[in-house]
Amino acid sequence: MTVQARADAGAHAALELLAARPLVVLTGAGLSTDSGIPDYRGPGAPARRPMTYQEFVSGPEARQRYWARSHLGWGRMRRAEPNDGHRALAALDPELLITQNVDGLHEAAGSRRLVALHGRIADVVCLGCRATSARQALHARLDAANPGWTARHTELETRPDGDVELEDAAAIAEFTVPGCAACGGVLKPDVVFFGENVPKTRVERCYAAVEALTDGDGALLVAGSSLTVMSGLRFVKRAAQRGTPIVLVNRGETRGDPLVTHKVDAGCSEFLRALAALRAA
Repeated sequence: MTVQARADAGAHAALELLAARPLVVLTGAGLSTDSGIPDYRGPGAPARRPMTYQEFVSGPEARQRYWARSHLGWGRMRRAEPNDGHRALAALDPELLITQNVDGLHEAAGSRRLVALHGRIADVVCLGCRATSARQALHARLDAANPGWTARHTELETRPDGDVELEDAAAIAEFTVPGCAACGGVLKPDVVFFGENVPKTRVERCYAAVEALTDGDGALLVAGSSLTVMSGLRFVKRAAQRGTPIVLVNRGETRGDPLVTHKVDAGCSEFLRALAALRAA
């Protein structure tokens, strides 16, 4: 049997396993690559070091560096559209959709039962008064405070965090970061940075959904995640501990490979389209 034939057989077996079972789905950055958002750890992806929470709160210069880059990246990311994979998952309407992505594309595609594990880049929170606001409002304030900034930096590579590759220290030093409109405090995207913990209520809801699969003869589907960080891997481990079938669709190796029932080394959109069609038949 050729390599391609084995791959096709593996995908077919995975689809058959998922055809009629209740599903919980966990998605990662690989699901959004077809929408033009690069992933962290896919084949050929460059090494990346996102800013940690500790760096962000260390002082004004770190926040200036973060927002100078993120302002440019958000201007691009907000224009991304859901792809076939997002739309297929909305049609599948799993028992729970857990996403590690912050891009909001699942919501835009119409998914209903959703936990955005790491928050949404479209929301902003004040670290002082804890008021939340829309990123679009801050985007307008940053534009007003830094006229011409976007026009001067049009050729920079977009990164998966929603920022860009900007290393010009002199330019960054000129970037003005406004404070909270309510109290003047420090503004941060309402997402979980490296070094922060996912809110306990989100984790508990996800664990409960994964554990319910055992009683309902369900399955866990992981799409587009390398499972490098424990944030998502813990749910795969919990499912494996309980004997729940697990299907993992991802290009390249992952930390979850030894735990899964079927590994499909393929693009997410193609597989999810096929699954949605099979379950709708």
